Amino acid sequence: MTETTPQQPKKILVVTAHPEARSLNAALTAFAVERLREAGHEVRQSDLYAMKWKAALDADDFPEHTPDERLQVMGASERATLAGRLSPDIAAEQEKVLWSDAVILQFPLWWFSVPAILKGWIDRVFTAGFGYGPAVPPPYGEGSTLGGRRALVSVTAGARETSLLDRGIHGRLADVLHPVQHGLFWFTGMAPLEPFAVFGANDLPEERFAAAKREYGRRLDGLFTDEPVPFRSLAGGDYDHDMRLLPGVEAPGTDGLDLHVRPRG
Repeated sequence: MTETTPQQPKKILVVTAHPEARSLNAALTAFAVERLREAGHEVRQSDLYAMKWKAALDADDFPEHTPDERLQVMGASERATLAGRLSPDIAAEQEKVLWSDAVILQFPLWWFSVPAILKGWIDRVFTAGFGYGPAVPPPYGEGSTLGGRRALVSVTAGARETSLLDRGIHGRLADVLHPVQHGLFWFTGMAPLEPFAVFGANDLPEERFAAAKREYGRRLDGLFTDEPVPFRSLAGGDYDHDMRLLPGVEAPGTDGLDLHVRPRG
């Protein structure tokens, strides 16, 4: 009989964005935190609504920025980041990301995107000099600034699953989530897993919620062992100097956003 080697304890940051403490998103967050801690992992949470997170990026994020100076966001954020002079709330969230081995984003799909408060967390936390910029490694690859971390989206959608498949009217869920999966996670070097989704979330019977928890539990158990989405690396030889995919590297018939995913197998 072969013994299974237990996973080494990891550090996981769960960021959640829903205004209702009795919501499905809150229940999934509580389930994830409990499941991960039972597995021996260390978990920290950022409940953005409970924290009263300020969503709008503005000059207050950079305390040394003077009112008479034009606010050039990339330059101001990079200077403040590298000098250790960001507003305390941003610095605290950056510390959590750096502490983590994996980041889980839990949110409802609102207007084909993340809630505004979560978009504000992304805008404000992933500053130049931290998530991107000339002072950090190039983007789109595990060698990027936050490389070595796993990332998982757990999303709820009121729509039925069929409407978010390849011929669904809303477009594929993978395409809807591309700005997060590829544009946030992979851009900064985090390896995104296939998203976990609960559809028909506005009226979820108990038996479907139980099934969703079983599937989510399986996904959480595989957080550090499941294969990430095989996005192409910018430095992997598939792109030219202008960041355009070289002709002929894709499998025949591949188009759209799938061009930036390496063939599996």
